[in-house]
Amino acid sequence: MAELLTAAQMRAIEQAAIASGEVTGLELMERAGRGVVAAIFDEWPELRETSHRAVVLCGPGNNGGDGFIVARLLKEWGWEVEVFLYGEPDKLPPDARVNYERWRGMGEVNPLSGRSIDIRRHDGAVIIDALFGTGLSRPLEGAAVDVQRFLLGLKGRSAARKALVAVDCPSGLCLDSGLPLQKGAGAAGMYVPAADLTVTFQRRKLGHVIGQGPLHCGRVAVVDIGLDKAARDAAEGRSADAIDPIAARAFAREVARPNTSGGAYYSAPGAVGLRKRVDLHKYHQGHALVLSGGPGRGGAARLAARGALRIGAGLVTLVVPHDAVAETAARVDAIMIREADDAAALLDDDRVNAVCVGPGFGLDPRAVSLLEAVLDSQKRVVLDADALTMVGAHKHLRAKLHGGCVLTPHEGEFARLSPQSAKRLKTTAKSGPAYSKVDATREVAAELGCIVVFKGADTVIAHAAGLCSVHSAHYDRAAPWLATAGSGDVLSGFIAGLLARGFAPMQAAETAAWLHVECARTFGPGLIAEDLPEQLPAVFRDLGL
Repeated sequence: MAELLTAAQMRAIEQAAIASGEVTGLELMERAGRGVVAAIFDEWPELRETSHRAVVLCGPGNNGGDGFIVARLLKEWGWEVEVFLYGEPDKLPPDARVNYERWRGMGEVNPLSGRSIDIRRHDGAVIIDALFGTGLSRPLEGAAVDVQRFLLGLKGRSAARKALVAVDCPSGLCLDSGLPLQKGAGAAGMYVPAADLTVTFQRRKLGHVIGQGPLHCGRVAVVDIGLDKAARDAAEGRSADAIDPIAARAFAREVARPNTSGGAYYSAPGAVGLRKRVDLHKYHQGHALVLSGGPGRGGAARLAARGALRIGAGLVTLVVPHDAVAETAARVDAIMIREADDAAALLDDDRVNAVCVGPGFGLDPRAVSLLEAVLDSQKRVVLDADALTMVGAHKHLRAKLHGGCVLTPHEGEFARLSPQSAKRLKTTAKSGPAYSKVDATREVAAELGCIVVFKGADTVIAHAAGLCSVHSAHYDRAAPWLATAGSGDVLSGFIAGLLARGFAPMQAAETAAWLHVECARTFGPGLIAEDLPEQLPAVFRDLGL
């Protein structure tokens, strides 16, 4: 899994590499600028073949220094290049100032003001947004807002630009949260231009994959600028003093294709994987219980149970009230059925090693009592839907949560679990680093002492100890068809099935999130929740299982 960096983590890694003598800041800036040009040519090969026109917007920091290098390299390639600077040249950081002077030997630098850029003069140009990158900590002001309006105005004029390329991120975006920094509702700064290509360095940043970041970044290209050793040392806790505060558990990681043979970065040796052994019987693959609601309310639980069975649990049992047995029996075959009166005996059975509670479960006293019994059993459990509402409403249930619990809230359920965190997430981001979905999920996981899976296109998965990962269903993994009733119930079943098979809770949540999206991508448009489990065989075959 690749690390997703905050702005502070990226700066610390750069500083550690410079302090070690491995590289200079000027060399890093040159690598970054060259990487931007290479990424442009990779994205649009036709631009490599002949000269074109570029407008380079440089900011007052090192992001602007990258822009001066891009301008110089494109000019050397034979392009017509016009450069604008927001700020005063003598206030540029040292490395950016060196590259400003290098560009000045080749062309002019125009001061950036509200009337600097005539949109009609730049039809067909490549626009390079090197105004503000990872270090932005406040809303854009003055001429920068005018430029932002200019960039936004290009969106409706297809002839007005060949492409908009952002260096690190579109200006105005907080790269720690993926939120636009703004002065308030209705302010001009509340909008962020939509880039066609965003070029970032060494690792993707959190804001590229959470919040509104994916809506504004276009395609994200990651350029290697030679900091792998410093990043690896930081992630593994072998770092200079500059990175000590961001040791391994402080990094968020991006959920990637699962390891089919077993093990993960946080798991003990010998951790189970998706590949099944041929010498094991069904009970070796685990027995998952899914607790269901009453008559007419069992559909969600049946979706979860189907997901648990398809993902490989050896047995799955639906636990239903007496008056819902006939209805349930008419809808399932391989899934077993037991009455709710048998729940206590099932929870005492050592062969039952995972439980899913919540989908269509109900909120009556019976449901509260059953949930309490599940938590008291100390079995690994997935809590979703109604179970999350009960945990939010009953302090005694909240107190029974433990490290084997995986909570899977969507936005509304998260607000019931932690109204204060949810309120902060909805507050206008007026300064950076802004409070992010990663911050909120980590805080609630630590408070509750369990795994929290905050669902969405940017699903964030956090462990009570601070480990955190993000599964971003954006870019080449976009799956908008998942926004359909019941898809979350299937995800809960996937997690429960993996828990039954012996996956660690964090590993189960990450693997299930990846497979959930992959099933949606395999099916494509027209997906409904019932289709998701049925795609698993094809997905497993593609994984070589």
